[in-house]
Amino acid sequence: MNKEVTEAKKNLQKSGFLNIAVDVNMDLFAEIEKLKKEKNAIILAHYYQEPDIQDVADYIGDSLGLSQQAAKTDADIIVFAGVHFMAETAKILSPQKKVLLPDLKAGCSLADSAPPELFRKFREKYPDHLVISYINCSAGIKALSDIICTSSNAEKIIESVPKDQPIIFAPDRNLGSYLIKKTGRDMVLWNGACMVHEIFSLEKILKLKVRHPKAKILAHPECEAAVLEVADFVGSTTGILKFSQRDEAQEYIVVTETGILHQMQKENPQKTFIPAPPNNACACNDCPHMKLNTLEKLYLCMEYEEPEITMEEGLRLAAKKPIDRMLEISAAAGL
Repeated sequence: MNKEVTEAKKNLQKSGFLNIAVDVNMDLFAEIEKLKKEKNAIILAHYYQEPDIQDVADYIGDSLGLSQQAAKTDADIIVFAGVHFMAETAKILSPQKKVLLPDLKAGCSLADSAPPELFRKFREKYPDHLVISYINCSAGIKALSDIICTSSNAEKIIESVPKDQPIIFAPDRNLGSYLIKKTGRDMVLWNGACMVHEIFSLEKILKLKVRHPKAKILAHPECEAAVLEVADFVGSTTGILKFSQRDEAQEYIVVTETGILHQMQKENPQKTFIPAPPNNACACNDCPHMKLNTLEKLYLCMEYEEPEITMEEGLRLAAKKPIDRMLEISAAAGL
């Protein structure tokens, strides 16, 4: 392959337009495994990725856990099959490693709902407030935060803050509202949300429950309050998976992105998992950003080592500080 063609393909990768033809006869699984060995690379796949990507990944999980796992390895390259803020988090924790994202356009509606320049002005209105931000945010928002939390440790993080200390919670208003109810703290909420978790139809979920009366409803706390109120279990993606493993029920209505069903079915082949319906006829319970990543793009990303996630060191250190604070609190609480 000549230099001009190689550079052209790299430019396509950088722009996020992965229009490079891949031989239909190529065994992508075998080629990806080969590239992993040649380049000392690992693949991280979020639970919401398509099944083929999950099956070729070295680690599958939630965003922070994946980044922490990658930081412990001796890999030179981290390929994060997820969305942009997740790859940023991997870079924050592993600055010496090259971090790749199969499709640079794989963003996040929740992260995008909190532009750092607007959030900075919002924060200035509440100078005495401590900022706790959900991990599903950009590096810019992390850098403007005091503590980061995940959906699984958020309640404990909030409870670790003195009761007389006012709090801003960002960027997810649904998770924030759920935490206000759980902790009794009157927090100021940024008005952000995940497009997938807001689309679920309470009416259709209840009708589904009538048809499957023994099914338990499992919901992510990014869902709207009315949906969470009818859930038998509310928790993170990993929490939902673990609950289905230890629980005795045989049927579940799963109110989160459908990608998690692949692992749930693999871990519990004898059980039935029903994706919760959206409020229209679209496939809106599939995250369009997560699904931008494909096996073909994953292969091309590893072959050309693009698109790469880079970050100015000052931003990286500022974004890492609230993550470190979260980990300190979690360790002290035995989480």
